[in-house]
Amino acid sequence: MKRIALVVLACALSESAASTDEQAGQYAASVPKTILELQQFRQTTSAPVKSRSGREGRATLVNLNPAINTWFLLRVAWKDGSPETVAHLENARPREAKITLDQDYAVGLIIAEGASRTPCELFGPAASNALDQGKASPLAYFPLCGGRLFLRNQATGHRTALESGVEFLRDQVWGGEKVIAVFHHLLADRYREQGQPAVQDPVGLKQMKGLVSTDGPVPAQVDPQYASRPIVPREMGVTLAQPGPETTGMLPGAWYPGANPGMWVSVIQPDMIAPAILQTYKAVVTGLDTVEVSSLCYLIAFDLDRFNLEYVLGTRHPDVRWSERAPAQMRDAKLPGPDGIGSIAPLVSTGLIRPDEARDTDAAFIGGFKREQGAFRFGDLARRNHGSHYGFIEQGVVFSKLQPGLATVFVLDDGSVEMKTWTEGDNALLPRIRHARQNGVPIIEGEGVPGVLVSRWGPGNWSGSEDEKLRSIRSGLALQKSALATPGKRFLIYALFSDATPSAMARVLQAYRVSYGMILDMNALEHTYLAVYRRSGSELAVDHLLKGMNQLDKSGSNENVPRFMGYSDNRDFFYLTRRNKKEVKR
Repeated sequence: MKRIALVVLACALSESAASTDEQAGQYAASVPKTILELQQFRQTTSAPVKSRSGREGRATLVNLNPAINTWFLLRVAWKDGSPETVAHLENARPREAKITLDQDYAVGLIIAEGASRTPCELFGPAASNALDQGKASPLAYFPLCGGRLFLRNQATGHRTALESGVEFLRDQVWGGEKVIAVFHHLLADRYREQGQPAVQDPVGLKQMKGLVSTDGPVPAQVDPQYASRPIVPREMGVTLAQPGPETTGMLPGAWYPGANPGMWVSVIQPDMIAPAILQTYKAVVTGLDTVEVSSLCYLIAFDLDRFNLEYVLGTRHPDVRWSERAPAQMRDAKLPGPDGIGSIAPLVSTGLIRPDEARDTDAAFIGGFKREQGAFRFGDLARRNHGSHYGFIEQGVVFSKLQPGLATVFVLDDGSVEMKTWTEGDNALLPRIRHARQNGVPIIEGEGVPGVLVSRWGPGNWSGSEDEKLRSIRSGLALQKSALATPGKRFLIYALFSDATPSAMARVLQAYRVSYGMILDMNALEHTYLAVYRRSGSELAVDHLLKGMNQLDKSGSNENVPRFMGYSDNRDFFYLTRRNKKEVKR
């Protein structure tokens, strides 16, 4: 009997290996495919199903990435010929709960946590059929099985008037891209802010220095002549732990604790950076003009020991089809998109933070460029990999492959956050990647080292107008791997530049001694949005990095409805949730 059992096991393992090889081939093949065929690590099981009303069929459950264990696709083919049931499910506790088909009860799923096994009935009597109720619900996340699972429903993402106008020009107006380039150029200096010098009072200055963090991120390297000259960031909307500096003045380059633990805020202008930094890498970084050198920059740092970084696709962006920017010779007419897919169906993108995670969310900010700008028109990257479309992954599911040579922020299965320029060798990490987003090429690639394409408009795909006018409001993301009190401590830094070129971004991030930096988006407040959430009992206060960003939130019934948290958005975004006590590193 043992020998027979071993033979059966060996056969099962060989079938599994063959299936894995086949799936890897589907992933790699440059042919039209489905979103499922793009998931090379998926695991599929099937079983007969019989509903309480007597309907019979066969259920197929796909765990889209078992290492991440968050997203599942359930399909039921009914014998009576009625339409197939298709459901995109989300595991609320992926580290603890295993989701399997109910092989015995045959009316749903089993949720196993340790020794506990909880049946999850999905196909009850007509009046209480959980999946039918969920699909009829307007909720983007419909709770199932006591909130252990969520059914993801397609939502209509919110678009701003600016985004609607831009999309109309692209889709309906001949030469729309050129019109948009001019439009962006006209907006170039719209959001420019210059720090107002604060009144220099010796007593006040001493108090101001006393509020500067001594256990936060490493401060910027500042020109000594500006180190004790506070500036007032008039448009800053983030609340500090000790109110005052936002109105009386903040020392440039210093970090001030935010109202939420684990956050710090800093402001600077490029002309306040230590002169030695401005003299480095002149062959790579363009000299700054008189406007951007005096334009204010806002930075907010998050302690990665305290926060998890999450990522969500918008309901429409960043799309999976071809970008018009990719050279025509790089686009394969037989493929609907660079990865062989033209749609993510039957998967669902919600553009919304899951409600049960909202209470632990402390901040959210916009993701990267839309697919329209997310490929290269010029340079080496334009001439390989179908134009090097920017890749992105949510919950271990590949929507667009990660391309070598591109700046990448990613989160692994253990929650660690990394930033780097992707290589072919890094594909070995794919089974472990929970989230990833690529966006152009690096601004900083090694502490104090600007990316080699920082000043090259076309090969760097920096966007802007076609005459290489690159100055605009821009946002970026960076990783700092040191702290004043704790060497090796890591901070994720979101930076907003009120009016800058990539060269100005590089100089500022050099000054803050980040190990890596990349661009996110640009041109308007809706594209550079960041909100911080503060709680007091049952009340939620929403702070914005810039006050004008509050226009992106909705209001109704005398209350604020924050973007990404209160309604679905058409854009992708990141959000940060507080780690629980077991997760917080000591």
